[in-house]
Amino acid sequence: MSELDRLVNLMARLRGPDGCPWDREQTHQSLKPYLIEETYEALDAIDREDDDGLRDELGDVLLQIVFHAQLAREEARFTLEDVAEATSDKLIRRHPHVFGNTTANTPGQVVENWEAIKSREKREKGRSPSILEGIPRQLPALFRARRVQERAARSGFDWTDTEEVVDKVREEVDEFLEAWLDADNKGVEEEFGDLLFSLVNLGRFLKVCPEEALQKTVGKFENRFRYIEQELGRQGKNPQTASLEEMDRLWEASKKEQTEPVTDDRDP
Repeated sequence: MSELDRLVNLMARLRGPDGCPWDREQTHQSLKPYLIEETYEALDAIDREDDDGLRDELGDVLLQIVFHAQLAREEARFTLEDVAEATSDKLIRRHPHVFGNTTANTPGQVVENWEAIKSREKREKGRSPSILEGIPRQLPALFRARRVQERAARSGFDWTDTEEVVDKVREEVDEFLEAWLDADNKGVEEEFGDLLFSLVNLGRFLKVCPEEALQKTVGKFENRFRYIEQELGRQGKNPQTASLEEMDRLWEASKKEQTEPVTDDRDP
C-alpha cells in the first residue's frame, strides 16, 4: 500500500460509522476555512525557506484535498482518482509543446498556448469564453486585481508605458482627496478602491507583486512595533502608558538599530 492509499483509507475510516465525530460532521462548506488556512501556512513555510515546515504544511493541504474527495465519494459524485485523472489529462492537453507537435520555446509562448487551449475548452463546453472567467472571487483583493489586469492585458487592453500608469495613480489620488474633502463617504470608498487598483497596475508594470510587497511592509511594521514594546518594557512601560512622542522616538530608533527581526518573547 502506498502512503497516499494509506491516507485515503485513514480518511475513510475517520468518516466511517465508528470514526471521529468531528470528521463525520464536516461538509465542503465547513472545511473551506481550513483549506485556505493550510494553504497560507504552506506559503509561510516557503517564505521562511523551512523545508521541514513545508513538508508538514503540504501534507496538511493534501489532507484537505483527500477530505473533500472523500466527501464527494460518499455522495457518489467523484473520487480522488477522478481528480488525479482529470488533472493529468489537463496537463497533457495544455502542454502540446511537450506531449504533442506544438512549438513553444519561451515561457510567454507557453502561457499564450495555455490560454488559447483554455478558451477552446470553454467554448466546447458551451461556457463563456471571457478571458476573465475562472478568476476566483475568494482571492485576496490585491492578488485578484493583478490577475484581472494580467488577463485583460493579454487581449491588448492595457497601458502603453509606465508613465501612463503613474499619471493614472496621480489622477486617482486627486479624485480620492476630492471625495474626502467633500465628506463623500461613499465616494471615498469608491475612489480609495480605484487608487488601490491603479497602484496594483503600477506594480504590475514595475514587476512588483502588490500582495508580497504589502506583506513585507506589514512584517516590517510588526518588527518595529515589537521593538517599541520591548524597549518600553525595559522601562516598565507599555504602549498604553507611553506617550506618542516616546513611541515616535523609539520608532525612529528601530529603523536605525534593528537589523534582525524582533521576536515576541511573550508568544508561547
